[in-house]
Amino acid sequence: MENINNFVHTLNGIFFHPFVVYALLFTGVLFTVWTGFGQYRAVTHGVRVIRGKYDNKDDPGAISHFQALSAALSATVGLGNIAGVGLAVALGGPGAVFWMWVIGVLGMAIKMTEVTQSMLYRNTDDPNNPHGGPMYVVKSLLSKQGGSLGATIGGIFCLTLILSAVTGGNMFQAWNVADVTTHYFDVPGLSDMRVTDNFNPETFAIGIVLAIIVGAVIVGGIKRIGKIASRLVPFMCVIYLAAGLIVLMMNISVVPGLLMLIFKEGLGLGESTAAGAFLGGSFGYAALWGIKRALFSSESGQGSAPIAHAAAKCTEPVREGVVAGLEPFIDTLVVCTITALIILSSGAWNRDSEMLFPEDAGVTIVQGDGGWVIEAPALSDKNDESKRISRVPAGESGWSNNDSVFMIIEAEVHPQSKITLHRMNGKVREDSETGEFTVEWTPHPLAYVLDDKGKKTEEVISATIADFGVYVDYTGATLTAHAFDRTIPGLGKWLVVFAAWLFAISTMISWSYYGEQGIYYFFGTGTIAGVAVTTYRVVYSILVAVSTIGFISTDVQLDMWTTLGLGAMLVANIPIMLIYGPEAMRAYHKYIGKLKAGEFDEK
Repeated sequence: MENINNFVHTLNGIFFHPFVVYALLFTGVLFTVWTGFGQYRAVTHGVRVIRGKYDNKDDPGAISHFQALSAALSATVGLGNIAGVGLAVALGGPGAVFWMWVIGVLGMAIKMTEVTQSMLYRNTDDPNNPHGGPMYVVKSLLSKQGGSLGATIGGIFCLTLILSAVTGGNMFQAWNVADVTTHYFDVPGLSDMRVTDNFNPETFAIGIVLAIIVGAVIVGGIKRIGKIASRLVPFMCVIYLAAGLIVLMMNISVVPGLLMLIFKEGLGLGESTAAGAFLGGSFGYAALWGIKRALFSSESGQGSAPIAHAAAKCTEPVREGVVAGLEPFIDTLVVCTITALIILSSGAWNRDSEMLFPEDAGVTIVQGDGGWVIEAPALSDKNDESKRISRVPAGESGWSNNDSVFMIIEAEVHPQSKITLHRMNGKVREDSETGEFTVEWTPHPLAYVLDDKGKKTEEVISATIADFGVYVDYTGATLTAHAFDRTIPGLGKWLVVFAAWLFAISTMISWSYYGEQGIYYFFGTGTIAGVAVTTYRVVYSILVAVSTIGFISTDVQLDMWTTLGLGAMLVANIPIMLIYGPEAMRAYHKYIGKLKAGEFDEK
């Protein structure tokens, strides 16, 4: 398993090489300038389009403009907005938010371009069930020169598409729902049945429920997905944003200072320093996490959204492209920003420890079989503030069996964050006889010097305890829930769990359709294709449950696989956008010219 992880990390290093990030930023700037800051058209003309001002029921397609936008948004407004933003802020600090904004603005132009391209080359042989996406763009254009190069490139893109569908669009969502739900609630009859770390009956039960719900929706295809998404997306956004704005109003005094901090650290004018649970990091580290999370959340440049928009009833390709430009605005500039400000304004990102070991308590760090391990006595009760936030009943310690925790150690410079502080992770274990809570620490692998090839040597690096506090490891969606709880105790428990279920289900059903279109590309539309799609839907639903069994321990571990799918799609799609961008731009300016001339009738 370690070799596989190292291989995937190597691929991710290639896919998210600074040159790839620069290429994406260049693409966003290029199309922003080329469209004459087309983002303006998205928030003006795009709104009129989704209101049905230009709808024609006789146009080829399966769903309306609004349903297409909702289907694409249901894939983007998901746990990337709750869990992904939490991860970015926790690791990258306030500066990560600035880079989410940058990608959000540039992503509007990218989305407009890639959707326009796909609409120009979508397959409407069956007007009621059209197919489109980057794979059809490159296949159609290169087929003019003869040969099968275009079809091959399209096939490679589809492989990366299916990989993203089953990782970031599926397993990441299901894992986070199970994690945040079991953090706050016990599943009746299952809470005490866990035997090993590799099987958790509580989370698996949640996974089975999710799998049934997702399977019941995706069996109906894009029409059912579009109908459900058009109802679900507006509802869940309004509920989540309303609660978020209430929290921000209660912390309004610190918001102006946070906005200044976001710009300052985002521009590299100041480095985030370690504070509480936040370990700090370099300017580049903050930018990396901000860009990754914004990309994962908005899917700009990934080539997935064009697949949903290709199903829209439309005869004007640019019109659907303008509608698509609204997605990063809603997803990143609105929803992600609200989440980030809640985490920052509540102090959840750099929170204090839940309890503090006395310095003479005998807490030490020793060399274990797999790396550093902490030796420490039993945990004492959580402090009063932690109990207040978590609403711990009087007389209880506040700890629960299997709580994820960490302490902070100091050793060599971290290869990514460029600082000397590291987290030592562990699981809280309850002694059934004494009722005491202790921590089973996971050996830290960076205890060994690595050679030039990244393999462990026999040389051991020394480490010391940097902070005697024990912190609860709020990962992903649980960090956002904790941020709500810090302002209004109990709110996060219900709101984020409820939102996580809605957001995750909406994302999983849309990404199922994206992967399904990759299957159609490989097998066509005949009987064999029908069997392949049915098989895909079954496997996709099963993977929803599989991801919650318990073999995945942290969202950072799962992020490795979601990053692989995201990076692979970016590398495949960016060249397609750049090479065939001129055609999309010609169509764009021709359409805008007609719009200015009043050639389109409105209802």
